[in-house]
Amino acid sequence: MYKILEKKKLAPQIFLMEIEAPRLAAAALPGQFLIIRDDEKGERIPLTVSDSDTVKGTVTVVIQLIGRSSHKMVEQYQVGDSFADVVGPLGNPSEFVNARAEELKGRRYVFIAGGLGTAPVYPQARWLHEHGVPVDVIIGARTKDLLIYTDKLATACDNLYLCTDDGSEGFKGVGTACLEDLCAKGKTYTNCVAIGPMIMMKFATLTCMKLNIPIQVSMNTLMVDGTGMCGACRVSVGGKTYFSCVDGPEFDGALVDWDEAMRRSRQYKPEEAAAMESYGK
Repeated sequence: MYKILEKKKLAPQIFLMEIEAPRLAAAALPGQFLIIRDDEKGERIPLTVSDSDTVKGTVTVVIQLIGRSSHKMVEQYQVGDSFADVVGPLGNPSEFVNARAEELKGRRYVFIAGGLGTAPVYPQARWLHEHGVPVDVIIGARTKDLLIYTDKLATACDNLYLCTDDGSEGFKGVGTACLEDLCAKGKTYTNCVAIGPMIMMKFATLTCMKLNIPIQVSMNTLMVDGTGMCGACRVSVGGKTYFSCVDGPEFDGALVDWDEAMRRSRQYKPEEAAAMESYGK
């Protein structure tokens, strides 16, 4: 059993849980994910590892209340309760984790984070920052109240830029507009990583292609089973078919078939709506 050691609300509909899982904490690398099953009959929920602590033997996940399973996990489980299964780490770590030290020299990263995608940016930015690679992070949200992980990311990067659609905090506009503004003012980047809603990652890719910045995107939102057996997370990259869970979750954004990926992300909407109705939401 995997005990919940901490639970807190980060923003409306977004919650953090720290879970006791020593072996997973010791093995997790930036970019990887885990799967939680709350009880023996529960749905398998893939979630990106948002932090890990090898001393405490814990992993942290951030959950957004979207479907029946996420509502159940947040509403029915409290500190001291345990989940039936927490499996991982799964998927491939971020590309830079396996890069040689000489390859990392001269790189300068910018992360564009949106919504729930802000949390998994943290371990990636921290890893690069600890290895001496310059890192800037752009966090975008609709309003100030929806910004998360700002304090943690402020310690894990060289510069943190906050953006809100309504101008209630930081730059008024979306993260891609902030990136263009930074580049127009003389900032240069060799690599970009975008994690967030599918539409945000699509436009981050288009922006980076215009700015001639290579970009990696995380397709974890497509995952269902998390083992490659269900086939739900198929994504076309460079004209070839891959599974987000076993071949990713990160891919070259410039090669992703975004129209197909966005259609696939909506494929279970009717089933999700029916499940929520049966849950009473």
